[in-house]
Amino acid sequence: MFSGYTIGFLHSVVNWLLHPVIWTLMAVTVWALIEVGVLLAEYFRTLPGMRSDGDIYAVEHLAKRRIDHCDFLARIAPMLGLMGTLIPLGPGLAALGEGELTILSTAVSVAFDTTVLGLMVGIAGFVMGRLGRRWYDELLTSLEAEQMERGSWAGAGNREDFHLPIRKPSALWPTCLIWCWFLRVDWLSHS
Repeated sequence: MFSGYTIGFLHSVVNWLLHPVIWTLMAVTVWALIEVGVLLAEYFRTLPGMRSDGDIYAVEHLAKRRIDHCDFLARIAPMLGLMGTLIPLGPGLAALGEGELTILSTAVSVAFDTTVLGLMVGIAGFVMGRLGRRWYDELLTSLEAEQMERGSWAGAGNREDFHLPIRKPSALWPTCLIWCWFLRVDWLSHS
């Protein structure tokens, strides 16, 4: 059942992927470190400069690009870590069946290392994305308020016609409602 050209080819391709996955994970880690520096530079230099410029569209454009980078890191790094976990475990378990514990220990070590590194980069990307969202949202809110006070908001001839753009609701509300419903059901079943 587990023999044949197809299984052998699949095994060869998956084993070949281990080194590219590890190198890509290391490159993503370096990218995350660079993004930390960029995030700090944005907070201390770029955002204050954009606040003084008052260009809302430039802030929105930069915010989208920067947050997309952080979201990419938060999603891709854990996937690479998982691939780096699963790929060496196949040969490691095969070595265990043959009694070669040194190969198994090396495979498990690589598996744990890639998992931890992928999760660490993913957490860093998530935190940077959340901080960036908050900073850009605060900046946009203050710029919109300043333009409204000056009366220079595009399309706002007078204050009665002025409406702030509708922002998408947070994904936190549906999650909170679902958890409240589950807690209510659990509480009612125990009373």
